[in-house]
Amino acid sequence: MPRLSASSILPEGITRPGFDRQALKPGILHLGLGAFHRAHQAVYTDAALGEDFGAWGIVGVSLRSVDVVHDLAAQDGLYSVITRSAAGDRPQVVGSIVKGLSGAENREEILALMADPAIRIVTMTVTEKAYGLDPATGGLDRNHPAVAADLAAPQAPVGVVGYIVEGLARRRDAGLSPFTVLCCDNLPTNGRIVRRLVIEMAGARDPALANWIAGEGAFPSSMVDRIVPAATEETRARARNLLGVEDRLALDTEPFMQWVIEDHFTLGRPRWEAGGALFVDDVEPYEKMKLRLLNGSHSMMAYLGQMKGLTYIRDVIAVPEYHDAVRRHMAAVLETLDPVPGVDLAAYQDQLIARFSNPGVAHLTRQVAMDGSQKLPPRIMTPAVEELSRGKDASAFAYVAAVWLAYLMRVDDINDPRAAELKAAAARSTPDDPSAPFFELPGLFPQPLVKNRAWRDLVNAEIARL
Repeated sequence: MPRLSASSILPEGITRPGFDRQALKPGILHLGLGAFHRAHQAVYTDAALGEDFGAWGIVGVSLRSVDVVHDLAAQDGLYSVITRSAAGDRPQVVGSIVKGLSGAENREEILALMADPAIRIVTMTVTEKAYGLDPATGGLDRNHPAVAADLAAPQAPVGVVGYIVEGLARRRDAGLSPFTVLCCDNLPTNGRIVRRLVIEMAGARDPALANWIAGEGAFPSSMVDRIVPAATEETRARARNLLGVEDRLALDTEPFMQWVIEDHFTLGRPRWEAGGALFVDDVEPYEKMKLRLLNGSHSMMAYLGQMKGLTYIRDVIAVPEYHDAVRRHMAAVLETLDPVPGVDLAAYQDQLIARFSNPGVAHLTRQVAMDGSQKLPPRIMTPAVEELSRGKDASAFAYVAAVWLAYLMRVDDINDPRAAELKAAAARSTPDDPSAPFFELPGLFPQPLVKNRAWRDLVNAEIARL
C-alpha cells in the first residue's frame, strides 16, 4: 500500500489542510516532535493557517529519535489524527509541519534555524523530566545529564534548555530580537519556570546574555489538554482503512482539546483562536485546575490500574470503587482551586469523567504511570502542602501518595528518571513505617510533608489498606 503523501488522493470526508502547503514557510520551531504535539499544537496551527494564512509553518525537532523525522520526510510532512468517540471515528490530515529535524543528526541546522529571523516562536513538549529542574531550588539541577553537558559545552547543546540558550545567544550576536519561548508541558507556571532555567544557564556562560534575555525575551505560560494515547498497530490499521494509504505517524485522540495561553509574544503569533485557543492575562487558574483535577486523577487511576492489572484508563474508571475514588479526589481538589474565569467546575468534572470513560481512547495505565517523581509534585504534593497550611488533614492527597508508593513497592518495571532510587527505597520499606525510605529521598517530597508526621501516618495507613 502506498504511503500518505502530498500526492495522495484521499476519500471524501477526510478533513484536509485548508491552505496552500506549497506556499507555507516556517515561523515556529517546536522541540519535542511526539504524539501530543502532533495531535495538539500542530492541529491548532492547521486551523490558524486555514483562517489567516501566514508564515507560521512548524519545523518539528526530535531531540533524540530519528524515526519520526524520517517518517515525516517520507510522507511530505503529512499525517493523520483520528478523533475517536462513541459517535464514530473522524480522521483529519494535518499539514502544518513543514519539516522534521533530529538533534542526533541535524544539530547545526536546528541552531541555524533558531538564529534565523523567520523563526519567531519556539515551542516545547519534552515532558517534565527533560528540563533538568531541581525541585528543591526551582533552578537548574546541575547533576541532570543534559544540563551538565550543556553547561560544559554550550555551543553544542543536547538538552532543551541548552538549545534555547544557544539559539538566543546566536540571535543576540546577530542583532536580532529574541524568539518567544512557549512551553507546552505540564509544569505549573511553565513559562516562569523555563524563563528562570534559561536565564540561569545563560548567566553561567555570559551574564550579559542573561540580562538581554531577561530584558527582551518573552516566556508566556500556557496550559494544554488533550488525551493522546501512544499509537499502536491498531491505530495504523485504522488509518489505512480510513485513508486508503499507509500512515506510519497516525494518531488516535479524543474530541476534547484545550489550549490556554498568556498573550505575550515578541514577534507576533498565529491566529490560534481559530482552533479554539483561549488567550488570557494569567494562565495559572486554568493550569491548577487541569493539573490537579485531570492530571492528579489520571495519576491515581494509572497506579491503581497498574496494581490491579487494568490495561487502560477507561478500564479503571469503569470500576465503581475507583470511579467513586476519583470523584472524592476531585471534591478535595476543589477546595484548593481559585475561581477559573469562564469555567463551570462542576461541569468540568463531569466532562473529565466522560473523557476518562471514552471507549475509543485506549490510554494505557502504563503510559500515564510514567515519571511519577516528576509529575506528582504539582499534581498532588503542592495541594497537600496548601491544605495542611490551612489546618486541613490533606487525607485525599495522602491516599494518592499511598497509591503511588504501593505501586512502586509492588510493580517491578517502573519508568521514572529516579527509578533506581525508588526501587531501592521500596526494597528498604518495612511494615511498621513503609513510606519512610521514600520520605528520606532528597527532593522527592516537599519538606512540609517530610516533617508532618501526622500526614505521613495517613500515607502509611492507606498503604496498609491497599
